[in-house]
This record gives sequence, structure tokens and C-alpha cells, in this order.
Amino acid sequence: MIEIHRLHSTNRLHQILFQPLILTTITTASLISGTFVFSYQVVAQTLNVNNVEVDRYAKAVLAVEPMRQQAFEKIKKLIISKEVPQVICNDPKTVNALPDKAKDIAVNYCNQSQKIVEDSGLSVERFNQITLEKEKNNVLKRQIYKALLNLQKTSHSK
Repeated sequence: MIEIHRLHSTNRLHQILFQPLILTTITTASLISGTFVFSYQVVAQTLNVNNVEVDRYAKAVLAVEPMRQQAFEKIKKLIISKEVPQVICNDPKTVNALPDKAKDIAVNYCNQSQKIVEDSGLSVERFNQITLEKEKNNVLKRQIYKALLNLQKTSHSK
């Protein structure tokens, strides 16, 4: 019985890790609705996003998401009996509301993710604008999805 469970778990893990559709959907959805977010202003008009920005955005998302998940898990372990509150990187109130060790993890995550976004060639503001636009623009959403798939394919082939 244990071997069957282990085989099922291994197959399931293999599916999760190697099905780009699932990974991409989880990555982009959790980045937007996850515990850690950057603060942003609502953009009223349609945003023009070029192919270079789409690629940079996808690169940043793929780099930031594992860090976000890791930080979330660490904080979750520290806040055992409570639900992990949403942390907005540019809102000190949300970070300061955390216990000290959790606060350190959140600040570290925010600093690292900001650096990753900026190293990808986007400002944090532009990254957030694209994130908002993606939610209401299906064409942009498909472009980002394709860019994420391409990046995942090239990273697996290396």
C-alpha cells in the first residue's frame, strides 16, 4: 500500500512539475493573488505592452514565484495558529504587523523580488501595470502565457 501511494505521489509530483499549463497558471495566479504583492495604482486606460516587456515580465514572474512560495511557507510555519495576512511590499503597515522573524522574511522577499523585477528590465510600477492589464486583456494574457511556456521550455532543455 505504501509503494502504491509513493508511486502515485511521484507521478503526481511529476505531473505538477512538468505540465507547463498547470505550473504557468499557478505561477501567474498566485503572483497576483498571493500573500506578497507590490502596491499599485489602478490604470484607467488600456496599457500598451510590447513583446520585450512581455518577455521581461514573464522572466520576472518565473524568478519571483519560487521565492514567494518559499517565503510564504516560512512565515506560515512561524504563524502556526493564524492565517498568513496579505503582505504588500510597499505598505509598511502590512509588513510591520508581522512578528519579528516573519517580518524579516517578508522584507527579504520584498527586497529580492524588487531586485529581480528591476534586473529583468522593468520598474516595479511597470510590472504592476502589466499585472493589472493582464487581468482584463486576454490578448496580453495569452502573450504572457506563451512567453512563460517558452522560458520554461528553454530552462528544461539546458
